[in-house]
Amino acid sequence: MIKIEDIKKEYEQVLNQLSDPELISDWEKFDELSKKKKSLEEIIEKEKEIKNIESKIEENKAISTTQEDQELVSLAETELSQLQEREKTLKKELQEMLKTDGSKSYPAVIIEIRAGTGGDEAALFAKDLFRMYSKYADNQGWKKHLLDSHGTELGGFKEITFELKDNNAYSKMKYEAGVHRVQRIPDTEKSGRVHTSTATVAVLAKPKTTEFKIKTEDLKIDTFRSSGPGGQNVNRRETAIRITHIPTGIIVASQNERNQLQNKENAMSILSARILEKKEKEAQSSIKGKRKAQIGKAKRAEKIRTYNFPQNRVTDHRIKKSWHNIEKIIDGELEPIIKAMEKITI
Repeated sequence: MIKIEDIKKEYEQVLNQLSDPELISDWEKFDELSKKKKSLEEIIEKEKEIKNIESKIEENKAISTTQEDQELVSLAETELSQLQEREKTLKKELQEMLKTDGSKSYPAVIIEIRAGTGGDEAALFAKDLFRMYSKYADNQGWKKHLLDSHGTELGGFKEITFELKDNNAYSKMKYEAGVHRVQRIPDTEKSGRVHTSTATVAVLAKPKTTEFKIKTEDLKIDTFRSSGPGGQNVNRRETAIRITHIPTGIIVASQNERNQLQNKENAMSILSARILEKKEKEAQSSIKGKRKAQIGKAKRAEKIRTYNFPQNRVTDHRIKKSWHNIEKIIDGELEPIIKAMEKITI
């Protein structure tokens, strides 16, 4: 959770940027900074209100302990109780405002799910995770857009990439990054033996259009025929797009849409998120391999959460807490887990 002192420093920086005469020619940036200024002011005002309440609490405590007038003492004690309740409410509201990385928000988040250890069962688990996040997004009122996917003959996903559009999506979904493990009896298992499989989840913030520009000359764009489960070509025309960002070497692809233009837009969304991630890693060099740390090598031991179907239990290993009714969780009731993660990070 960001500190209030950092919010005040950022507020001063925003004021300085808004005072720049040249900004008047960049309306998009001016609008973005104005919105940021407003959100920072709300946090600062909330903190001032808390300080004011705390001052009144101390005054009423002094009256209660020093005054001999019982009527005045009674009034002070009544007001003291009300002020303390208000203080709790305000502090909770401030925590809610601060825990979403301060004023830093993103228009969308891009989720990449990949099947890990476990073959076909891992691919089916990747499909389950996609369903869980899709249902959760529906519950939150977020818009979902599929960017790319590679299916299997049994209906699972080798990998699937999708976008969730909402300013709050990244602040909640960031807790899902890592290796997820499932323990269950696969439909194809005749002996009834429990299998353990994994899938990896990477969470990438989608940058605002004003954060950086991708130069056309820095891109190498190739077309190819989209493929279905098993690798067979499903289109006669080359509608799938592969983009290589030459300066960074990042390669992305999209093949889900029926036309090149839409696939290109999808690929550019993925590319911009990956470039932003790379820039943030370079800016925070002390945190080595952020994305690598998120997804590990998809080994069974490198897990953040286990979905144990025989025991009807989901366990998050980072906070050592479990929830039952696994079917409801897979059906999108993820909020209790997200809330528990938010409390730990406050």
